[in-house]
Amino acid sequence: MSSRPGRAVRRALTAIVPLTALLALAACGTDSTPGADTAKAAASDSPGLTAAREALAKYSKRPAKIPVTQPVGKKIPSDKKIDFILCGVQSCKDLADFFTAGANQLGWQVQQIPTQGTPESVQAAYEQAVRDKPDAVVASGFPRAVYAKQLAQLKQAGIPVIQSNADDVVGDGISLLKNGPEDVGVQGEMLASWVVSDSGAKADTVYFDLPAYTILKPVKDTFAAQYKKWCVGCALDTVDVPITSVGKDMPDRVVSYVRSHPKVTHIVFSLGLLNVGVPAALKTAGVTGKHIAVNVGDAQNYQYIQSGLSDGAMALNSHEAAWLQVDALARHFTGQSMDVDQKAVLPNMLITKDNVPDSLGDFPLVEDYQAQFEALWGSN
Repeated sequence: MSSRPGRAVRRALTAIVPLTALLALAACGTDSTPGADTAKAAASDSPGLTAAREALAKYSKRPAKIPVTQPVGKKIPSDKKIDFILCGVQSCKDLADFFTAGANQLGWQVQQIPTQGTPESVQAAYEQAVRDKPDAVVASGFPRAVYAKQLAQLKQAGIPVIQSNADDVVGDGISLLKNGPEDVGVQGEMLASWVVSDSGAKADTVYFDLPAYTILKPVKDTFAAQYKKWCVGCALDTVDVPITSVGKDMPDRVVSYVRSHPKVTHIVFSLGLLNVGVPAALKTAGVTGKHIAVNVGDAQNYQYIQSGLSDGAMALNSHEAAWLQVDALARHFTGQSMDVDQKAVLPNMLITKDNVPDSLGDFPLVEDYQAQFEALWGSN
């Protein structure tokens, strides 16, 4: 994987972003916690710090098992055709490729339908899926409001639609949803555990958020709740960033903020793409001593961590999520419920300098996830 910032930005625009967010611009603003410029202190053995360290230790471990253990138990048919609708950014293409690799193990054919991420192109892709009459449709990132008409048609035709990384709910045409609003809150807790532990519960933190990306709201809310619980008296400021800043003036915004708030010790980004170019900008500006963590890391951010330019990143479970979607369809095609997959809790991991993998590309969290899934599927 290329480590050039432009490539990293494309790859970091992950499928967790709802389509409407790609079309919306959020005004930039701040929401300061009272007492942000007051002194903070916490006993080294405070309950909050102890809890944060315990959480960090848990989240820093590399998962060893996929979240499904029940074998399919029946011969999985191989004559299935799947339409995978892309979202217009590289990360969705990666997710589709991971899914395709799993589907190929079962002999299925996957057609990837490109879009430009606009409502018109998404609707056109779903219209094509309706015409194709595939055995299933898989997509990521689009809220159902964009393709409601086509979803109703697919539901009427008995064609299951599987979604991931979307601000949506299961039902009324959506047969499976992974990394939805109820799943992503843990990402905020993971980030909070690192900040509080790293600072010894004496942090002064700024959280840069993209409020137009509605799927990220549970991440921000959980981060704030756990941070305030574990780091009593610690300052927290939230800065809302418009989508127009991505890949453009984001580094300048960060430099400007920390210069006007010199007491800040920790910088957190709601998406890894917001950190692209920031370490270099801080260095050029002569700003030192700031600790950085991101949600949804990518190759660029892992390289930053390895090089000591950044400190932490929440690693998303794209490989495991894609193969879990294949597993769900395998159960559906053998007349079984997808509930075992819907209820499964996908793994997550907090990457730091202590556990950053040697391979900094799109590495799986569970190293042998393919073999574990294939064991559930039997000989096909």
